[in-house]
Amino acid sequence: MLDAAADLLLGGRCAGCERPGRVLCRDCAAALPDSARPAWPTPVPAGLVEPWAAAAYDGLVRSLVLGLKERRLLGLRRPLADLLATAASAAVGSAVPAGSVALVPVPSRTATVRERGHDPTYAVTAGAAARLRAAGVDAVAVRMLRTRPGVVDQAGLDAVARSANLTGSMACTNASLRRLARRRPRVSVVVCDDVLTTGSTAREAQRALEAVGLHVAAVAAVAATRRRFPAPRQGPSPGRAEAPYR
Repeated sequence: MLDAAADLLLGGRCAGCERPGRVLCRDCAAALPDSARPAWPTPVPAGLVEPWAAAAYDGLVRSLVLGLKERRLLGLRRPLADLLATAASAAVGSAVPAGSVALVPVPSRTATVRERGHDPTYAVTAGAAARLRAAGVDAVAVRMLRTRPGVVDQAGLDAVARSANLTGSMACTNASLRRLARRRPRVSVVVCDDVLTTGSTAREAQRALEAVGLHVAAVAAVAATRRRFPAPRQGPSPGRAEAPYR
């Protein structure tokens, strides 16, 4: 009845299966993964810390990411934050010593945020931090990075072009560093993004944060592109799997 009412009043449809009603139907929500895996890109950018992702970037998850970013379906922030929190939780358990954790989203270009009317990467990162706090982790989402002028849209670029486009493209603002130091004097950083592709964006974010003395422990993403992605083996331990995203 609720789905029918939503369809009648709002004309809403599930971003995953197009079923009339809520922005994500119960069946699609139940199909979302509840564990994360290492998501090493191929080739791996030199020095990249361990990346984690909750899903492969295809099918349902791809529809949700694009629905939030390109169609402004703001109701998808919650399920995507759940997925990022799953990846961040696995990253924290794997690489972060006891203490505070700062989830730092990769920055979007100002023009892109203006065009979309919102910043989906930060919104999802903030939601993931809230879920980690609810689970007992001292986590905070912090905008710390900005991009220099001249960075172009990454869509359609190969690994070499992405790396060249992003090299030296990010910097950590002094104001954000001071705010973080006041709130969390001892903190580990997890770089967060919606989709991990070649790893160039995450590596540049890591470089910029390490350049000001921060400890970057891991990368967490909602999804990773499926590159020679093997089927997961049966019976992995919770939050882990033996086959990485590639």
